[in-house]
Amino acid sequence: MVSLASISNTVSELESDGLGKIDNLDRQLHQRFQNEFLDHPSLTRLIVSFQANKTRPIYRWYKYKEAFSASLIEYLLQQYKTTQGKVLDPFAGSGTALFAARETGIDADGIELLPIGQQIINAKKVLDSEFTPEDFDRIKNWSKLQVWKQCEQKKHLPELRITKGAYAELTRNAIEQYLEACKLENNRVQAVLKFVLLCVLESISYTRKHGQYLRWDYRSGRGQSKKPFNKGEILEFDNAITNKIIEIIDDLLPSTQQIELFPIKNPQGQIHLYGGSCLEIMPRLANAAYDAIITSPPYCNRYDYTRTYAL
Repeated sequence: MVSLASISNTVSELESDGLGKIDNLDRQLHQRFQNEFLDHPSLTRLIVSFQANKTRPIYRWYKYKEAFSASLIEYLLQQYKTTQGKVLDPFAGSGTALFAARETGIDADGIELLPIGQQIINAKKVLDSEFTPEDFDRIKNWSKLQVWKQCEQKKHLPELRITKGAYAELTRNAIEQYLEACKLENNRVQAVLKFVLLCVLESISYTRKHGQYLRWDYRSGRGQSKKPFNKGEILEFDNAITNKIIEIIDDLLPSTQQIELFPIKNPQGQIHLYGGSCLEIMPRLANAAYDAIITSPPYCNRYDYTRTYAL
């Protein structure tokens, strides 16, 4: 009979052998490309992470922690003298590279697998180039009148096992009223209103993104560890939605004091988004030519974004 101890030892040896091979390959790669690696003191954590986006209009709307900053894209385009043509981001995420390139007059193609990323990018594109003055008036009314509170019906909010109980009952009801009220608007306004909801979901929930998991506040009533987690203030739904709409409007429609008498408009690039896996889409880009590829690849299957953005 084989003992459990011997099985455990065999598994440990296999794991150790496998990790040893990975370490060896890692060393070989480092040696091969060591002349290509550069340490640049100006590329601080603030610039290469999402942190720098927190104070920038448009980029700050949705808290996409895995993103890099628009400042980094601007730096790279300037550093490598990419001033025209087209760039590609095969892991587009929330679209930082696409929109930063567009602002400099460069066309940008993006590929994104996750629906959350696709929705963020498409909503920003709608606001950027498709929204009409009448559409802006509609979302202004939503912030002033809190239209969803006048809706008597509700649209069912689907749940996953890992998101069950993420909201207080009053918050859940408000979300369902909001989604139902959205149906009364045109497609452009609906897209933006649903994007607004995505932007505030974490702040009104009992959860917080933590690594590749959702961490649960003690007020959720879910099973707690020895040290209960307190995420701090959980925003009230009506205020969170209203403030986010106001933030978006303020970012896109600056006050009259900020408007120049003879504004100079730089030509802006075009953005095209492919929804799906870059492994399937890139081989179909046979005739496409790019002047730069700027991206941040995922963590080799070690990071499950579908959990992090389950809300």
